[in-house]
Amino acid sequence: MLRFTTAGSVDDGKSTLIGRLLHDSKAIYEDQLASVRSSRFNRSGGPIDFALLTDGLRAEREQGITIDVAYRYFETPLRKFIIADTPGHEQYTRNMVTGASTADLAVILVDATRGLQAQTHRHAYIASLLGIANVVAAINKMDLVDYSEEVFYRLQEEFLAVSRQLGIERVVSIPISALAGDNVVNRTERMPWYEGPTLLRHLETVAVRSDAGHQAVRFPVQYVLRPDATFRGFAGQLASGTIRAGDVLLALPSNQRTRVRALVGYESECGQAFAPMPATLTLEEEIDLSRGDMLVSPDSPPHVSSRIEAMVVWLDAKPLTLGQNYLIKHNVRNSRAKATKIGFRVNMQTLEREFALELRMNDIAAVEFEAASPLFFDPYTHNRVTGSFILIDPLSNATVGAAMIQGDLAARPGESIASDSATDAAWNRPVAAEDRYERLGHLPALIFADTRPELSVYLERALFAQGFQVLNLSGAEATTHDPQTLLGLASSLGLVVILSASVDSGRKVQWRRIAADQRFGLVLDLAAHNLPADDQEALAAVLTLLAPVRLQPKRDQID
Repeated sequence: MLRFTTAGSVDDGKSTLIGRLLHDSKAIYEDQLASVRSSRFNRSGGPIDFALLTDGLRAEREQGITIDVAYRYFETPLRKFIIADTPGHEQYTRNMVTGASTADLAVILVDATRGLQAQTHRHAYIASLLGIANVVAAINKMDLVDYSEEVFYRLQEEFLAVSRQLGIERVVSIPISALAGDNVVNRTERMPWYEGPTLLRHLETVAVRSDAGHQAVRFPVQYVLRPDATFRGFAGQLASGTIRAGDVLLALPSNQRTRVRALVGYESECGQAFAPMPATLTLEEEIDLSRGDMLVSPDSPPHVSSRIEAMVVWLDAKPLTLGQNYLIKHNVRNSRAKATKIGFRVNMQTLEREFALELRMNDIAAVEFEAASPLFFDPYTHNRVTGSFILIDPLSNATVGAAMIQGDLAARPGESIASDSATDAAWNRPVAAEDRYERLGHLPALIFADTRPELSVYLERALFAQGFQVLNLSGAEATTHDPQTLLGLASSLGLVVILSASVDSGRKVQWRRIAADQRFGLVLDLAAHNLPADDQEALAAVLTLLAPVRLQPKRDQID
């Protein structure tokens, strides 16, 4: 079976494509077809609006857009399929994430008349985050560009450039017209220059690897069954791996080893269970095990940590703010957590990484979290089940974010000195200022805030919350310290120095000259900028001005 999803910008023709695919593969019942033909909603200009076969909500038919995720099942002699038709409108990105989260392949549509849009980039980025290795770039509406070979190959190159940037492994480009049916199920004669497969033929033959059953065991305990004093079983769904009677497992968080006595079925015992099967198992030892705990392979345990880094797709109209309490739902385990740092936010126009202090709806960013209790997890690239979680607002109970875990922050500083690193040349030299800049993630900077002393307090707190090493000098502190010594030390340590004390113009010139000699990343005088009078509004403007100070994270720290 192949699970696939459609994606792309609004009005790229996703619902029409699925409707055409179902229609031409003879997967539509006659009464459904009759209902669509008689519908008063028809925006296709032809006898059938194929989008109506999946857009079932009244609002969808009235507006001509997809809002909810529509799942359809069909099969051909070669394969069975489950399609998730997801919305393209930016407002409904959360529904796209839901539909794509279980997909093996993504069909990303590109309107041949408009080219790649910001939402095309966003959906491609989400597909890469979700670990969807197979992507089809369906260049749609070829009939509106006279089936131009030049247009197809130009858009194909643009999409392949985006795919390479995102690390998407396998991309196949197919020129189609969903409305006319060209290259969807049947090969067209209107594009003789294209010699590749039709969309359906590619879907029938693409290789999909499912290795969840061969991975290390991850069995989150969902429920403890105790019908009477003679039976104690642990029920849950295998996230990965295979469990057999007699297997030795490790219980987390207790770190106790135990052996599986039996796998219990509805009427009898089972020989084995493999992911993603639900299972109930009994253990030979009586150990402390409850809902939210996990049984794992003892030779390949997951990370156990309360400090994690994850790529987050923010889904709520209320922004993510640092320090605010959220509820993490990770498998069946819940924990309160705070976002402590935003590493970077992805610009959906350029796919570049940029500085951010908050996340707004549909933003994608690398965020560091600290949970109240440890989580048992693997990186998302290794295990899609244990490597993902959702963020919930504890007050409204709304799902506000979807996250893919990148790594364990607690393990990151662990450069083992006990290893053979003593022979490494890096250990035989002193720690340089550049090493500290890389560790901190920012360059040293000098900010003159003598005209806005109250703003300097807000600024220091905001930078500190973002992980900056920052020092606000006010009053006599600025005059008692020798600027040469102070700024030299700040340069070595990577400090951001805020000078909020009143200094005369001659001394300000001296501080500027010393900062330039010490190679500060930025010297900023707030008086030289037309900042808003309100300190909170001015803070956002100043943080934008400080963006060049933030160093871009190395890709190997995220991937």
